[in-house]
Amino acid sequence: MRKRKPKKREILPDPKFGDMVVTKFVNNLMESGKKSIAYSIFYSALERAEEKLRKDDPTISGLEIFKKALANVTPAVEVKSRRVGGANFQVPTEVRPERKQSLAMKWLILYARRRNERTMMDKLANEIIAASKGEGAAVKKKDDTHRMAEANKAFSHFRF
Repeated sequence: MRKRKPKKREILPDPKFGDMVVTKFVNNLMESGKKSIAYSIFYSALERAEEKLRKDDPTISGLEIFKKALANVTPAVEVKSRRVGGANFQVPTEVRPERKQSLAMKWLILYARRRNERTMMDKLANEIIAASKGEGAAVKKKDDTHRMAEANKAFSHFRF
């Protein structure tokens, strides 16, 4: 590289929980720069998820549900295409911690948007609940990614 690496931008923790992960999630959720709308969608989705899971565990908080969902969606390995001798190989590689987190957030949001509920709050709440239980489309995406890496383990010597 000719230039030095760009500095990481500092992000401020969110106003309600004081958590940087929540701010990153809301930044991914945001469309057209409407951050206040993204915050309201996220907070109300957490409240709905908390209400639905209160019957099982009365002490659980929305933030705990969200953290558990994010942990269940976070991938450990992924496959990257490498061209070796005229052929393309899917080479399994470990995922950097920042990328793990961003992939998990993007998958949660993507599959929440694809759900069939009425509002984005309902979609996000139900996807977070499903992910915290270890089911749902985002967790399936992580499992598929891991399965793909496992199937292509023979090409891991092309990693460089």
